Amino acid sequence: MDTVYLLWHVRADDQHSEDAKFIGVYRSHESANAAVLRVKGQPGFRDHPEGFEVSVYPLDKDHWTEGFVTLGNDEEP
Repeated sequence: MDTVYLLWHVRADDQHSEDAKFIGVYRSHESANAAVLRVKGQPGFRDHPEGFEVSVYPLDKDHWTEGFVTLGNDEEP
């Protein structure tokens, strides 16, 4: 296995601009889609059925390589 499939549920949120929930990691796209079918009827998910996203990630690879900065509440990037 060289790739995994990450399942997220993401929706717009007035308070934080985006509300993302990590649901799980799967061996195949089909397994991730099966997970969507299992959870889509649960509270919250059923109210926002369009929010499911599957991301493909290769293993043994760096995915965040730029470092990061911390901004204060009043600062913009």
